[in-house]
Amino acid sequence: MIEKMKEIFRHRQLILILVSRELKARYRGTVLGFFWSLFNPLLLMLVYTIVFGFIVSRGKVAGFGSAKLYALFLFNGILPWTWFSSSLMESANVLMVHGALIKKIKFPIEVLPIMVVTTNMVHFLLGLPVLILFFLIFGQPLSLWVLFLPISLIVQYIFTMGLCFLISALTVHFRDIKDILTNLITLWFFTTPIIYTYDSVPRVLKMVLNFNPMTHVIESYHFSFFFGSLPHWRRLSITVLVGLLFLYLGYVIFDKLRDTFVEEV
Repeated sequence: MIEKMKEIFRHRQLILILVSRELKARYRGTVLGFFWSLFNPLLLMLVYTIVFGFIVSRGKVAGFGSAKLYALFLFNGILPWTWFSSSLMESANVLMVHGALIKKIKFPIEVLPIMVVTTNMVHFLLGLPVLILFFLIFGQPLSLWVLFLPISLIVQYIFTMGLCFLISALTVHFRDIKDILTNLITLWFFTTPIIYTYDSVPRVLKMVLNFNPMTHVIESYHFSFFFGSLPHWRRLSITVLVGLLFLYLGYVIFDKLRDTFVEEV
C-alpha cells in the first residue's frame, strides 16, 4: 500500500489539475464564476441570520441566548457537513462521470475520489472567511483554539477519503447505492450535532451519537470556533483511528475492484 501511496504522490500534479478543472467547471457559464464559492456560503449565512435573527427572534432558540448566535452555531456545523456530504454524493458518480477518461488514459484511478474530496475541501476553506466575518459582526470573540482547525480538517479529510474510496468503488457495481446514500446522508445529518448541541440530547442518545465519527469531527469545529475551547481530544483521537481504519479498508476494496472499473463504467 505504501508503494500505491507513493504512486499517488507522484501524480499530485494531476490531482491539482483535476481539482482546478473541477472548480472552474462548477461555475462555468455563470456571471460571477469562481466567486460563487465565496458568495454561496455568504448567502447561506445571511439566510440563517434573517431566519434565526429576525423571524425567529422572539425568544431563545435551541437553548441559545441569542437567535443570531444559533445561526452562527448552525453555520459553524453546516460548513464542514456540506464538505462531507457533497464528497460522499459526488464520489458515488465520479468513476462513471469520468468513464471515458478511465478507458482512454492510463493513470491511478484513485486520484478521482481524491479530487472530489479535495475540491469540496477547497469550497469549505473558502467558506471560512465568511464564518469568521460573521463572528466579528456578531461580536463573538475568536480564541486561539481556532488554530486547532488544521487538526479537525485532517481528521475529517481522512475519514471522508476512506468512505469515498469505498463508495466510488462499490457504486460502479451497485448503482442503487446512490439512492440509498441520499436517504442515509439525511439520517446521518440529524444524528450529528449540527442543529442541536451535543450536551442538549439525553444521555441515552449521547451513546448513539458517540458511535458516529462525524459527531466528534463537527464537535471539534464547534469547540475551536464557537465555544473557544480545547476540543475533546480523546474522542477526536479515537475518531482519527476510526478514520484511518476506514481509509485502509476503503482503499483496499477500491484496489481489489480496480480491474473491473474499465468494463463497468
